Amino acid sequence: MSDWPLWEVFVRAKGGLAHRHVGSVHAPDAELALRHARDTYTRRQEGVSLWVVASAAIIASDPDQSGELFEPAADKVYRHPTFYDIPDVVKHI
Repeated sequence: MSDWPLWEVFVRAKGGLAHRHVGSVHAPDAELALRHARDTYTRRQEGVSLWVVASAAIIASDPDQSGELFEPAADKVYRHPTFYDIPDVVKHI
């Protein structure tokens, strides 16, 4: 079992909410990872949906380099909703 790949588990507590990371499981394939995740993280019916993702497939940014990665977004103010005047008749976007 120790040579099985690691899978990250995400659970959605109820419809309309986002999935959130709850932990990891080891499994030889996606199907068994999903079953292990169900047995481990939803024993008391805590969720309505599960995602399992092979840890090796996840690519993440380095917090030490966050300035370099996110600085370009600051010069594009048109991407921020505060740039636009929204009429009062518009309740939701």
